Amino acid sequence: MPQTAPTIPPVRDFSAGLRPEALSVPESGIVEVYNYGNGRQGLIPMWSGESDIATPAFICDAATRALAAGETFYTHQGGIPELREAIARYMTRVYRALPGGAPFGPERFFVTVGGMQALELAMRMIAGAGDEVIVPTPAWPNFAAAIGVNGAYARQVPMTLDGAGRADARWQLDLAKLEAAVNGRTRCIIINSPSNPLGWTATGEEIATLLDIARRRNLWIVADEIYGRLVYTPERAPSFHDVMAVDDKILFVQTLSKNWAMTGWRLGWLEAPPQLGEVIENLIQYSTSGVPVFAQRAAITALDQGEALIAHQLARITLSRDILCKALAAAGRVQFARPPGAFYLFCRIAGEPDTRALCMRLVDEAGIGLAPGSAFGEGGRDFVRICFARAPDQVAEAARRLASWLNKR
Repeated sequence: MPQTAPTIPPVRDFSAGLRPEALSVPESGIVEVYNYGNGRQGLIPMWSGESDIATPAFICDAATRALAAGETFYTHQGGIPELREAIARYMTRVYRALPGGAPFGPERFFVTVGGMQALELAMRMIAGAGDEVIVPTPAWPNFAAAIGVNGAYARQVPMTLDGAGRADARWQLDLAKLEAAVNGRTRCIIINSPSNPLGWTATGEEIATLLDIARRRNLWIVADEIYGRLVYTPERAPSFHDVMAVDDKILFVQTLSKNWAMTGWRLGWLEAPPQLGEVIENLIQYSTSGVPVFAQRAAITALDQGEALIAHQLARITLSRDILCKALAAAGRVQFARPPGAFYLFCRIAGEPDTRALCMRLVDEAGIGLAPGSAFGEGGRDFVRICFARAPDQVAEAARRLASWLNKR
């Protein structure tokens, strides 16, 4: 008797009926290239925003001791008191004082699962359906995603590369254009300085003007200053802490990922007016229920004992930046501004407008992994981002490979 083929049920569309905010979240262009090239033999990965330095033992040992002591239970939603106090000490050392001369108090700081949760908490408090948030672009793609997943709209204000090809080239933010983008639905301005992916670093005058705009238009500022210590001339980058008043509507996003080589630990903090403490802790309770205590113990050690590590990282990326800029300037066909902060070079390669396809080809043909500028919003499509937070000899080899590839085109 002949057998009948089994009936294959139709594939169900599980996305039907999902919230549009979830469905509209785009795939990361960075992750796409990472997935394409990850694991390739001999490839030099420069697509992700992290150092190739593993977290040092003195930080890891603090977590190990906490685990051995049994610190594996639920904890304070806003972070253990000892870490909030360590953050306050660190901020007082670096930024000196709050308006009026008072030292930073622990009640201003809320420990989060990385800077990303700090950003997400800020957006959940500020922007929802029908609201708009101004984002200078090219920008870290997570800004627009965090805004959109809450139902708000990211209004992009493209920056321009002035003086391309000259030694004094600089990315410029047109502050008049930014203010012109403010309308009745605008709730917030996100300012990332030093910037990912540009390395652009706002001057003290620009910071003051941005704060003036926010005050006059009754807007929040979300200040992502996570690269504020990774600058190449002064002690730190200009900050909204330098010009703010105690009643200004500013939320600060911070992370331990970059300064202390702790990207995989997922540790950060949100700085906010203490009056928002109950709101923030409730939001943490209903999202992550806090950060593991053993990880927080490691964070205390990083903040209290990590200045030498920051100095080492800065010396290393300074050398890598100089190697990369010199090699690409000599190669020709590459336009960029020498970054004054962070550890990225955002560059345009003449004749290569499709940078998504370019990054895929560079994986295959040059053995280097870069991030396509199209991942960073308006104004970034013609560019690629190179993360040079790697050993200088690796950066030199990557630059050699890219220059050699260019010479063959």
